[in-house]
Amino acid sequence: MQLGTRWNVGGQPPERLPEAMVVAVRGVEDELAAASVDASSWRWTLTFLEGKPIVELDDGTSIRLDPDGHAQVTDPDDAPEED
Repeated sequence: MQLGTRWNVGGQPPERLPEAMVVAVRGVEDELAAASVDASSWRWTLTFLEGKPIVELDDGTSIRLDPDGHAQVTDPDDAPEED
């Protein structure tokens, strides 16, 4: 069993987070900074589903690895609507 963790936006991601996801996290943080979003109180949450890491930001942005090991970022505005 793998336990998840939380860390602050701009903080050091967990060492066990795959590099592709670290790059994606930094990219999201850079976009927030470029848009002048105050994310200083926001946190990332790392969880594992079937042994695969999932990272979610407090605003609903999520990052998952695709089968090829590339990070896929889903913006909460792009997520499919639930009925």
